[in-house]
Amino acid sequence: MTTLFTSYRLGGLTLPNRVVMAPMTRVRAAAGGLATPSMAAYYAQRATAGLIVSEGVQPSAIGQSNPGTPGLHTDEQVAAWRPVTEAVHANGGRIFAQIMHGGRVSHPDTTGRQPVGPSAVPAVGDVFTPTGPQPAPMPRALDTAEVPEQARSYAEAARRAIDAGFDGVELHGANGYLISQFLSSNANLRTDRYGGRVANRIRFAVEATAAVVEAVGGARTGIRLSPGGEFWGVRETDVPQLYTALLTELAALDPAYVHLEGTADEDLLVALRRTWPGTLVMNPTLPMGPKQTGRDDADRWLGLGADLISFGRAFLANPDLVERLRGGLPIAPADEATYYEGGDAGYLTYPTHQYDAA
Repeated sequence: MTTLFTSYRLGGLTLPNRVVMAPMTRVRAAAGGLATPSMAAYYAQRATAGLIVSEGVQPSAIGQSNPGTPGLHTDEQVAAWRPVTEAVHANGGRIFAQIMHGGRVSHPDTTGRQPVGPSAVPAVGDVFTPTGPQPAPMPRALDTAEVPEQARSYAEAARRAIDAGFDGVELHGANGYLISQFLSSNANLRTDRYGGRVANRIRFAVEATAAVVEAVGGARTGIRLSPGGEFWGVRETDVPQLYTALLTELAALDPAYVHLEGTADEDLLVALRRTWPGTLVMNPTLPMGPKQTGRDDADRWLGLGADLISFGRAFLANPDLVERLRGGLPIAPADEATYYEGGDAGYLTYPTHQYDAA
């Protein structure tokens, strides 16, 4: 019988359990987008997860969304990540880097550049900047000839990730960032081969994934998607057709997995599971929604056909989450005030479960 604690073969990796640490932004990188010793300790503390997916890592300077986030587009960044991956591996873990291009969800005060997107349509809401939240600026619409370059940036970052010791990469195709913007019907108003009908709106996601598969191999490539999600003002029409077409095209590339968020109703997500022939990582609850993923959610989705279950916020305050889930132990709450505050408080200071003395 398959359980959350049954091993699983993912590409070239044997995962000791089916618990995935979901990618979560923590904005604790050093100047220049460099990973730090604290980041190495943070991920190493959570290495009992079957798989860790890192926080979003920008593939280029123009791809940076938030201040304080790490990159994978310079030699210095690669070198800074190596102690992180070594620490995870020393603790018996496996880690993929999530490659995240923010697209229009950025600000010139963060990058020194006007953000780019599929169309000149700003995101909805305030974006983070070094001086605090500011309204999302107007992005510059990418020329048709520029789009393949942005797709290739994921592959270039993937090569650097493998050089840095990551076991693979996950393209961030969800939550209103660049790939999601191209999938959108209101952030993407293009009339060229990247906009309009479904076959065109999925093209950027497929090209970016194909470039990564070519660069590092399908066994080292995953992609995260949020069907029907409305992050940063993104809207999608024809959601069932859009994601059925996208998963069909992705299947031909044979990536290691697709990582779905619980952003659509269960019937649609189950239908997409039937469409997708490969490994499915399921994040059952809405990211940053009112409910955290728990053991009951995990068991339900394993029964519905998911292969791996990702947990986000529960991993923040519970570095030993796998053992807490296994033993039915209490899940400690995280301090929301320290999510993005910086420093080690609320980052390295959460203890493992303390058993009563016999």
